[in-house]
Amino acid sequence: MDLEEVYRRDLNLLVALKVLLEEGSVSRAAVRLNLSQSAMSRVLGRLRDLLGDPLFTRQGQRLLPTQRAMELNESLNEPLEAMRILLTPVDFEPARCEQHFVIATTDYAMQTILPFALPRIYEEAPNISLEFPPLQHDHLLNQLTTDGCDMAICRPTGPIEPLRRDSLGLVSVFCLLSKLHPLAEKELTLDDYLTFPHAMIAISDGVKSLIDGALRGYPQRKMVLRAYHLEAALAIVDKMPLIITVPADLAYLVADKHDLVIKPLPFEFKPFDYSLIWHPRCEHSASQIWLRNLIQEECGKLIDKRIHDMGLL
Repeated sequence: MDLEEVYRRDLNLLVALKVLLEEGSVSRAAVRLNLSQSAMSRVLGRLRDLLGDPLFTRQGQRLLPTQRAMELNESLNEPLEAMRILLTPVDFEPARCEQHFVIATTDYAMQTILPFALPRIYEEAPNISLEFPPLQHDHLLNQLTTDGCDMAICRPTGPIEPLRRDSLGLVSVFCLLSKLHPLAEKELTLDDYLTFPHAMIAISDGVKSLIDGALRGYPQRKMVLRAYHLEAALAIVDKMPLIITVPADLAYLVADKHDLVIKPLPFEFKPFDYSLIWHPRCEHSASQIWLRNLIQEECGKLIDKRIHDMGLL
């Protein structure tokens, strides 16, 4: 029988047959299935038509199964139990999860946010595996729809419908200078910012366009380097009076390590929202809900702490 033909059959009848076999009584089976006795008798009639066998003979008040019914009883045990388990809600247990999760993320999030959530993730679910492909802003919908990503962490640079999102917190922008920079010991003014050469790191999620918007009407900056990784700018930061513009918390993470000076932007810049994004297909998955909640809690807590530590609010 083709699958389409199976679809056209009322498979609830097989559950009714199992109950009839267990009870040996139309009236008791009717009680278990919350049916009237007459409705249960009609169900038995439909079963006989479906299976081409009388299925039961009456002996006093009890129904005795035919040979065909007993054979069916053996065959029904495994598939019906499998269906029962499949349809029974289960509580998600992270410790038993062995799922592979794919999270598209920016270098910024990978360097400054996610590492602080990873210990708790693996503490609660030591058997999972995680993969972090680079986030592609122009193909975010495809990444979460057809390219196998479960979620993404970024600042959306455009509309994201029909994707879902939750805010992780606000991120601002600071400047990094070498201690040899002429402005290392001075206040960074707007004229300075527009005059000295710049490096912009792509980990900043479209921050260049936000800064360009804030500086609309002013002379363009001298952009000598745009790179995906901070290391490229660090390689030349002592060779020229470079201003490196990066997310504020990344600036704090690398300043001490690389002996750099942190300067605030010399103009008004509104902190931008960083988000956790996922496809509606993952909305109700217990494992996805667990991971999203954990990331939101840990990363959101970290971002919030940094915002207050840096005096951004």
